[in-house]
Amino acid sequence: MQLLDGKKTSEDIKSEIAIEVAKMKADGQKVPHLAAVIVGSNGASLTYVGSKVKSCQQIGFESTLVALPETITELELLNKIKELNEDNNLDGYIVQLPLPKHIDEQKILMAIDPDKDVDGFHPANFGKMALEMETFLPATPYGIMELLERYEVETSGKHTVVIGRSHIVGRPMSILMSRKGYPGDSTVTLTHSRTKNIEEFTKNADIIITALGVPNYLKADMVKDGVVVIDVGITRVDDATSPKGYKITGDVDFDGVSKKASFITPVPGGVGPMTIAMLLKNTLLARKIRSNKN
Repeated sequence: MQLLDGKKTSEDIKSEIAIEVAKMKADGQKVPHLAAVIVGSNGASLTYVGSKVKSCQQIGFESTLVALPETITELELLNKIKELNEDNNLDGYIVQLPLPKHIDEQKILMAIDPDKDVDGFHPANFGKMALEMETFLPATPYGIMELLERYEVETSGKHTVVIGRSHIVGRPMSILMSRKGYPGDSTVTLTHSRTKNIEEFTKNADIIITALGVPNYLKADMVKDGVVVIDVGITRVDDATSPKGYKITGDVDFDGVSKKASFITPVPGGVGPMTIAMLLKNTLLARKIRSNKN
């Protein structure tokens, strides 16, 4: 069994980007500029956005944090989005989800300029991804593809089972794994909470990518020997023995499944760090596209 170490791989990617940014700077080119919009004070979102800003500093990007009050109206937020779309100094930005309940997330995501949508959530970018055109891939699925490639995991002709059909992970993952080329060329089954007898699919899977958000859902008796397991799940589970009073747990019963797996991601330290690294990679791509246009 080999660990797919997202922490180490993400640091490798950040180092590669930092070298490229230093060269851009030395050549007198503009360095990439990423902005993050956060509405309200959701603890997990603040932590996540904070780590994005820190990563930008680490690799030489410019970064801007746009912190807005929970009470902001939908119209005010749309006006801010318009402002960011028109800001020529900005290469890409993300709007941190979830948004407060009085704001229509879909309306906000649709308002983002697809050329600055480094999260890859806009329908224009999602459509390009499905048509195998160059675009910004959603950061988490992009990170998974990068892990598979860097660890040289064979995907061609393999049966990949994706558990979960969210627009952020499950559905784009099913598209990416079935696209032509490497990593890809996989036969994909997309399963979800309504799938009956899910074990029939998981037991026959060569690769399982689970993004369900149910702690320890995937057990050893649900997988075959030699399976590749990618665990996107991340849930806080109460743990009296931990100083924090909780531990972070994935969708996979790691102790059991790791005994049968050929490759497996840990939680934490697997897919999570890769998400931020790929967001930075998308921002670098956005800068290159913009400089080619100018």
